[in-house]
Amino acid sequence: MVILIKTVLGNIGEPAWATRLSTANIDLMEIDQWEAQKSRFRKTTAKGAEVAVSVDRGTHIRDGDVLLWDAQALSALVVRIELRDVMVVHLDGLTSLAPEVAMRTCVEVGHAMGNQHWPALVKDNVVYVPLTVDRKVMTSVMNTHHFEGIRYEFVPGREVVPYLAPHESRRLFGGAEGPVHSHTHESYAGIDETGHAYGHPPLHVHAHSGASSQEQTSPAMTGSAHDHRE
Repeated sequence: MVILIKTVLGNIGEPAWATRLSTANIDLMEIDQWEAQKSRFRKTTAKGAEVAVSVDRGTHIRDGDVLLWDAQALSALVVRIELRDVMVVHLDGLTSLAPEVAMRTCVEVGHAMGNQHWPALVKDNVVYVPLTVDRKVMTSVMNTHHFEGIRYEFVPGREVVPYLAPHESRRLFGGAEGPVHSHTHESYAGIDETGHAYGHPPLHVHAHSGASSQEQTSPAMTGSAHDHRE
């Protein structure tokens, strides 16, 4: 028997759904970020159910989306999308440099990334670069150039999402972003390996620069998502 999915009910990132699913029996449908761009596809869930997704064109399946909910059985089908890691390049250190030095560094950073054909998204004083090659290669490029006033770090894609608008997330991840909001909270909801809902505090990652490293607090995934999330 194939289960047909025509709409998204909600998202685990929404408080109401996070509470509802905290004691529910959850089956996971794992897809990659390219499948998430499709409006029609078939998958087998973690528990072996055959699912055919056929949503309206323009509707993007997001990480944590709830596709099925049985209130009597307290069971749900939830999407899990593993987003690629992101290199986050911080430009705020350039503000302390002479304008001509800061300008030259920005041009050099852009030239280096373009030369490597790395896609990038610039927002405020931050450049987001999804990993398209091995992390060691990107680290080598950044350290070889030793950009003055620049520091960078690698973070999981889902930790970047709260800092981005929906259209920015789609540019960075190809339509596979998780719950999107314009701000962050101190906790977020997710699904663990056993299929249970949970909440976590913000994670910590380490930043790198050509000369030193320091610990940075990364954003946590949070917010809400619906079928129309612009």
